[in-house]
Amino acid sequence: MHIVVDREALKEAVNQVSKAVSSRTTIPILTGIKLTATHEECILTGSDSDISIQVSIPAQRDDIELIKVVKIGSIVLPAKYFAEIVKKLPAEHIEIEVLENEVTHIRSGSTEFNLNGLNAEEYPRLPQLEEDQVFSIPAQLLKSLIRQTSFAVSTLESRPILTGVLLKLEEGLLTLVATDSHRLAHRSAQVEVNHNLYLENVVIPGRSMNELQRILEDESDPVDIVITNNQMLVKAGRLLFYSRLLDGTYPDTERIIPSTSKTTLEVETKALLSAIERASLLAKDSKHVVKLSIQEERIHITSNTPEIGQVFEQVNAHHIEGEEIQIAFNARFMLDALRVIDSPQVSIQFTGALSPFVIKPTDHEHMLHLILPVRTY
Repeated sequence: MHIVVDREALKEAVNQVSKAVSSRTTIPILTGIKLTATHEECILTGSDSDISIQVSIPAQRDDIELIKVVKIGSIVLPAKYFAEIVKKLPAEHIEIEVLENEVTHIRSGSTEFNLNGLNAEEYPRLPQLEEDQVFSIPAQLLKSLIRQTSFAVSTLESRPILTGVLLKLEEGLLTLVATDSHRLAHRSAQVEVNHNLYLENVVIPGRSMNELQRILEDESDPVDIVITNNQMLVKAGRLLFYSRLLDGTYPDTERIIPSTSKTTLEVETKALLSAIERASLLAKDSKHVVKLSIQEERIHITSNTPEIGQVFEQVNAHHIEGEEIQIAFNARFMLDALRVIDSPQVSIQFTGALSPFVIKPTDHEHMLHLILPVRTY
């Protein structure tokens, strides 16, 4: 293999595929980035066997030559060193030539490196997926859906299925759900489906979702999502993102969402968020407990840690309906939910001091957060 490639294009591609490379893998070749040069493009691949990312650099873009291919071929280069070298090279173009025994000569301006590579034939092949179960969604919207749900996945391996985000699709309505059994995030949106595609119990690892959110461009161009029995593929322009799916059945979360409430309040999102942030400064016990009570049309927020001190906040509500209530909750869970709600006002619905409560934006029905209260004695 022998190519001359535009430095910025290579740097961007290496940066993207590096996100899938893990130094902790038990398969040595997966610590590398695979480069494959054809007459039309240079394809870079990074993988840790759970996530795989492939990016292609075209020979030309907007009448600008990005790659000159002298000789087609492929090589696997150690990601840790190759990424740093590309970042630091001085000239606008980088020449990469594979010599004998996979030794790779990298030259840019007056700088030259020889890097020991690996045989690309030994690199695992990416799965070839049947693309019959596919739907489209704007990249920006997909990023929002992930941001507003994936924070609620479990970090405990005791229930592996809860470390993933549930994806459902019915009649063009895409729904993502995440829960760690103490809180739940639920977000839905209409998407483009070519035919009446129905998906259920598709569970994507939370880590995959977070990496996908980071790598997607913040734009309105649609991306295609392909789902098979054990893989998800996201196609965004010249980027392909593969993730394995989790085995097992996701719990039925619909039945734990209360359908009625005894107390409802509407409040400004930012005002409540700021008040709970200040109250949480003293809530340094393991459960980060903050209490909320409603008395005389006012919301009172308190936190008391005997060895540190106490804090008292008062927030004006836009609307309060129903019984007075006092409830304790994990401040971190509440802050996580409020931070991803983009609406100016939220509605909070309580069914009792020891029952889960629901937080929703007031201006649409596409998002819901559920939090279990904390018992205080």
